[in-house]
Amino acid sequence: MSVLSLRQPMTFDDSFPRVVHLGFYLTMAACTVRMLSYGGGVSQLDVIRLVAVAAFCSLYAGGVAWAKPGRQQVAWLGAMIAAWTPLTLTTPCFSWSAIPLFFLVLIVLPMRLAVPLVGYLAAVAAVVGEFHARTNWDPAPLVAPIAIATMSMFNYRRLHHENVRRQELIDDLMRARDALAESERAAGVLQERVRLSREIHDTLAQGLSSMHMLLNAADQEWDADNGKARAHVRQAAVAARENLAEARRFVHDLAPPALDERSLPEALRKVADAVQVRVEGTPRKLDPGVEGELLRIAQGALANAAQHARAGTVVVTLTYLPDTVTLDVMDDGVGFDPTSPSSGRGRGYGLKAIRQRAESLGGTATVDSVPGEGTVVAVKVYA
Repeated sequence: MSVLSLRQPMTFDDSFPRVVHLGFYLTMAACTVRMLSYGGGVSQLDVIRLVAVAAFCSLYAGGVAWAKPGRQQVAWLGAMIAAWTPLTLTTPCFSWSAIPLFFLVLIVLPMRLAVPLVGYLAAVAAVVGEFHARTNWDPAPLVAPIAIATMSMFNYRRLHHENVRRQELIDDLMRARDALAESERAAGVLQERVRLSREIHDTLAQGLSSMHMLLNAADQEWDADNGKARAHVRQAAVAARENLAEARRFVHDLAPPALDERSLPEALRKVADAVQVRVEGTPRKLDPGVEGELLRIAQGALANAAQHARAGTVVVTLTYLPDTVTLDVMDDGVGFDPTSPSSGRGRGYGLKAIRQRAESLGGTATVDSVPGEGTVVAVKVYA
């Protein structure tokens, strides 16, 4: 697989292959001048060599123009080296053309393949140079260092700009990561606020409402029936203790206290001791998180019924089905029109919290209510 395509658009970062091409042709021109300077004229052998040089340069140009990155470029590079070897062995001055081929190999091949091939080119060029004396003027030693310096300079600048671009990319990624972390933190804070508001509404608010009603009842009956009033006060004290436990457990973000060593049906009977609780189907142990959310949903629906419905009867039905569990809270209170915002005033957040809890479990929550005919809150979750 090629490291860098030789036919990429001419941009600063990708201009190095173009410099390699220029260096190749300049080196080949210098080597050709050196070859023709041997005998002071052009012999028949020189003509054959010129044809070989022209074919070699045409092969190079054809590969640059048409070889696609990948196997085609690798095959073309192999053909170039196969043609370069006999040309160098028969005409020693063309050993200098190994220099642009070094860079060509590094561009086309991955490093693990390029290193041994560069070693081969260097070895052939060194052996040829050692065994052939240089008796005539040779422009290659003048041109080659310039070509090497130019290509090295472009390569360094290209690598430098690539490093700068990578560093900018890393900086952008770091900034994006920080922005994402801040966004996630803000979303987490908002989600936690929503969770806290649901917990407060479904637990502490319900408990305080219950205590408020019990203490009001005790105050109204204190003179007429002192015993009944004291019973209301004791119930309010029990509710206060339970809500204190709720608050402490709520702070630690653990399961609802009503579920401690109790099944979900038992916990529902405990939190709904003043209403009817029905269990249908075969009860089974659910995930603690699912049971906790269902208990909170029941508490929220009961709180709505106590605060708004003025119901004579409230029935909680928990139904276990093979793949689902349903929770229905029905009251025969005053009801309301779910499509009218004004009629749902005071109920909005409780119903919204119930829907959010159901959706967090992958379930659904529906509210069916008609003014004067009561309300049914139905929740279904897959468990």
